[in-house]
Amino acid sequence: MLKILGRTSSINVRKVLWTCDELGLAYEREDWGTGFASPRSPEFLALNPNGLIPVLIDEQGALWESNTICRYLAARYDGHHLIPAEPRPRAVVEQWMDWQATGLNPTWGYAFLALGRPTPGYDNPARIAASVAAWNAAMAILDQRLAQTGAHAAGHDFTLADVVLGLSVHRWLKTPMDRADLPAVEAYCARLKARPTFGPWARDDVP
Repeated sequence: MLKILGRTSSINVRKVLWTCDELGLAYEREDWGTGFASPRSPEFLALNPNGLIPVLIDEQGALWESNTICRYLAARYDGHHLIPAEPRPRAVVEQWMDWQATGLNPTWGYAFLALGRPTPGYDNPARIAASVAAWNAAMAILDQRLAQTGAHAAGHDFTLADVVLGLSVHRWLKTPMDRADLPAVEAYCARLKARPTFGPWARDDVP
């Protein structure tokens, strides 16, 4: 049995849970993180020295970094429909997964904690505006890509890139702020909502 440590309000935990659902995998989940057990505890740090969720535990031990966990699950459980075996198609999927982690995510941290999940200390108007602008600019890159493919991030087929990006798109759409007009992104989110596996992890009450 797979065990996943992390609260469901975490977008990174939801990536892993959605991947499990796409693969039809059973798992147990324990709440860790804000409002629950502390990931800074010695018990948790022994599993992930970074003190971050999620952590996946199976018979081979603990694994951390959400996108890596998603790749591992797809590779181990015959999820070639989610991440191709061929080097070039796989690289395109991983390219967009890595962009989500290193290009998109850093833009929205301040704006989301100010507007989407109000947090003390995130109230500087200039920093909020800068984060919103950067977030919209990054999403415009995704919009351009989706306009090219007419379907999903890596091409015609749904892949792990859409798992990690789909939740980010949902967060962008649900955060109360001025958003750029990005029709390809909005159409993309509508396509993802047609997947039964998307709904549980892209709820209106949890951006």
